[in-house]
Amino acid sequence: MPNNQKQLLSSAETYYDSTDADRFYETVWGGEDIHIGLYDNTDLIREASRKTVKAMVAQLLNLGASSRVIDLGAGYGGSARFMAKEIGCKVTCINISEVQNARNREFNKTDGLEKLITVKHGSFENIPEKDKSFDVVWSQDSFLHSNQRDTVLAEIARVTAPSGELIFTDPMQADVCPEGVLQPVYDRLDLETMGSFAYYRHGLSKLGFEEVCSTELTDQLRTHYANVRKELQNRYNELVSSISPEYMDKMIEGLENWVRAADQGYLSWGILHFRKTL
Repeated sequence: MPNNQKQLLSSAETYYDSTDADRFYETVWGGEDIHIGLYDNTDLIREASRKTVKAMVAQLLNLGASSRVIDLGAGYGGSARFMAKEIGCKVTCINISEVQNARNREFNKTDGLEKLITVKHGSFENIPEKDKSFDVVWSQDSFLHSNQRDTVLAEIARVTAPSGELIFTDPMQADVCPEGVLQPVYDRLDLETMGSFAYYRHGLSKLGFEEVCSTELTDQLRTHYANVRKELQNRYNELVSSISPEYMDKMIEGLENWVRAADQGYLSWGILHFRKTL
């Protein structure tokens, strides 16, 4: 693995393991579901975040109790628990943060789901699973953290069973995006690039995936980041006892950069759904 990618993984792990990040994502971003939400008919972050999970599950018409699912970048495991409870399938969670993994395991134990959900420390550049071992590969807003996305897609292709499905969301740059305009967004996450709808379509096609249904929902990304920023600002004085002011100030600034970039048409987000044909 290139040194810059090792550094990026180490940086992501250190960030998500930090007390500030853990408290922020648990109390402000969405609790169990720390990803972008769908805000049709709701302004609540947690409710919107869970609606994304439900919308993705609804697309997986073949998902059943016998399905083998892997969630890449699983966070606190909210999506895995939803699928385990509602569908009865087994889910393997892969996540770089052991702090989040520990909370995931606690939630699973409380809900009596330890036999259905396995939580493993690992990265999606080197998935610790056998070839062709999953019927569904699932991920939400995680792939942007990698500067080796070709490797991520190759690993997904490796672990996906024949006729298996890949469904994911990811904050992306627009297919047509001027060079340099996203640097404030990149800097917050130590990134050099982001994916795009065109990138994922092209890369997955080369690896033997056909597109089932991909829906562009960039307005939801803009709404989500604006709502999280507003929530953080409104609760600033309450949260200062558990989250450092330095962290919150930097987060507020970073979220504003995301909102501004979305308003300028430089970002993209949506649900991407593919099926493996080879």
